[in-house]
Amino acid sequence: MSHKVMHICLSSGWGGLEMYPSRIIPELQRQGWEVHGLALAGSRVADSLAAAGVTPLSVASRGGALLAVARILGYLRRHRIQVLHCHKSSDLRLVALLKTLRPSLRLFFTEHMGVTRPKKGLYHRWAYGKLSRLFSISEATRARNLKAFALPPERIQRLYLGIDPTPYAVHGDIDALRSELGAPPGALLIGLPGRLTPGKGQDIWLEALVRLAVRAPALHWHAVIIGGLHASEGSDEPYVAELEAKVAALGLGERVAFSGFRGDLPRLLRALDIVCIPSTNEAFGLTVIEAMAAGRPVIGADSGAIPELLDGAVGRLAAPDDPDAWAQQLEALADDPALRQQLGGAAEERVRRDFSLSAHVAALCDAYVAADTGKEAA
Repeated sequence: MSHKVMHICLSSGWGGLEMYPSRIIPELQRQGWEVHGLALAGSRVADSLAAAGVTPLSVASRGGALLAVARILGYLRRHRIQVLHCHKSSDLRLVALLKTLRPSLRLFFTEHMGVTRPKKGLYHRWAYGKLSRLFSISEATRARNLKAFALPPERIQRLYLGIDPTPYAVHGDIDALRSELGAPPGALLIGLPGRLTPGKGQDIWLEALVRLAVRAPALHWHAVIIGGLHASEGSDEPYVAELEAKVAALGLGERVAFSGFRGDLPRLLRALDIVCIPSTNEAFGLTVIEAMAAGRPVIGADSGAIPELLDGAVGRLAAPDDPDAWAQQLEALADDPALRQQLGGAAEERVRRDFSLSAHVAALCDAYVAADTGKEAA
């Protein structure tokens, strides 16, 4: 049996979906798989695959991929690849066509975003019907996927994402990092990491900080929004401008900073006293488990998949549209350093137990092998 897989992501964007293949490649290789890739020429996905040690097969466009079917099939035959794993719904037409032409292929699709409407038309039945397995990254998304797709339940598998917790456990020069983030000495440092796009909750969080200042006027705190400020970094630039204007309008200019993109998030999280994830509808919540892995107490939105990751033993929840609830949770954690330490330690342990990258990839490989029962084509 061939332990070879091609990851397909024909996206010109850059977010968690696009980062996923290169994130798991080292662990796939460690677990004995030879990894190949297919990406758009010149895309950040192609660059990330190359940086992970995989020189991807490339096409000029999604339409160009359909025209290059013969070339792609030839590549698969030469390298004796039987397993294809794609990550964008728009790529399913390509992989479904490939399987139609080469029935021995085994197809997998990770539904990263959380489907919002039924997909049971003739095209969807054809394309999704070719899949050996559709991976849902949380129970919340699996429930939606069970309703949306004309697939039997056993072909829709919940598979939580995972991370390597090791980099998040490294303690750096915390005082220097806090200074970089603009925190005055002795201040409680509150952070919100993530892409600056509508739906991530930064706007409601800013209103919560105003209420925190009213509720606890003696509390010495500083807050930082961590994330790229430009479209090339995955952010919505008009929304960034709105947030900057809102900080000024709310009188928070001296207490709220924008860090911009940071490539050192694992060690940066260690410098925070409280991490907030107020996203309105996360399909999973990768930033949540990153903060947990860093041993930080997390306040997350009580929506989407976040409640699956956080409970009272490891963090706190608040309604994503209720700034008063966020202010209340912030005040409670600010007043109790021992509770913050207890929650952070429990959160770190939970990630190692339930959300490790090695466990995620092991389950992925099990699915690949379980489905790969056909004989390779010559």
